[in-house]
Amino acid sequence: MRLLITGSRGKVGRAAATACLAAGHDVTGLDLAPPTFERAEPDAPRYVQGDVSDAGDAYAVAARGFDAIIHAAAIPDPTQNPPHVVFNNNLMGVFNLLEAAVRFGIPRFVNVSSETVPGFFFAERPFLPDYLPVDEDHPIRPQDPYALAKAFAEQLCDAAVRRSDMRCISIRPSWVQWEGNYAQNLGPQVADPDQPSPGFWSYIDAQDLADALCLAAESGLPGHEVFYIASPDVASTWTLPELVARHHGDAIALRELDRPDAGGISIAKARRLLGYKPTRSWRDHLDETGAPRL
Repeated sequence: MRLLITGSRGKVGRAAATACLAAGHDVTGLDLAPPTFERAEPDAPRYVQGDVSDAGDAYAVAARGFDAIIHAAAIPDPTQNPPHVVFNNNLMGVFNLLEAAVRFGIPRFVNVSSETVPGFFFAERPFLPDYLPVDEDHPIRPQDPYALAKAFAEQLCDAAVRRSDMRCISIRPSWVQWEGNYAQNLGPQVADPDQPSPGFWSYIDAQDLADALCLAAESGLPGHEVFYIASPDVASTWTLPELVARHHGDAIALRELDRPDAGGISIAKARRLLGYKPTRSWRDHLDETGAPRL
């Protein structure tokens, strides 16, 4: 397939481009960074500079003709940019690309959404999830501009499939890790169970996420489906029930776990409908004290 991957210079988009190339697809990457006017590296995707929050850029790149778009470009959290910048960038990028995809007849759209959509990650008035592991049926109550934009973007996908023959999949990744940041991000909570975890000890390896995005682009599922993508294991040497009891007492209902070391996000739907089969773990990179494996 001919794929457009936005945010291709970022953590998620770069991994997705690598995975899709390995799967045999023809990949064009798009991001804000300027191109390098040199001979292309072997097996590197084509690259186009552009800002999809600008409608002209979105239409110009979509007009090149693609079988699917994987939209990974976004400001990744609401804490380091003004709220209006986060909201406008993250929502208008989806709107412009979907509008262009509908007009040019691009049949598949993969929207990189977020685990934050239910709202309890960056809430100004904190609240807890109704239950764990969180799944796609959990109520959505976003407060912050990042989660709001991601929630509205999923509604834009709903609208796109109502008014066209496009198929959409929204992927809600957990906290994305790669070999260079496992120790910094997950090491402290592995070493110390008293460390809080806004994501309820869930995470996702960038390469497993990239495989899921590739599966989503290849999927023939009709309509618009939403999937959580996370690693199956908890990012701790403690179990999820032990951690929840330690940090939250009985304030969160615990549902049945599919394995003793399951994390705080359910990936059952992605396993069932996408064929998602994650293979990486934090244990590949850290020992049980949270220190990097040599």
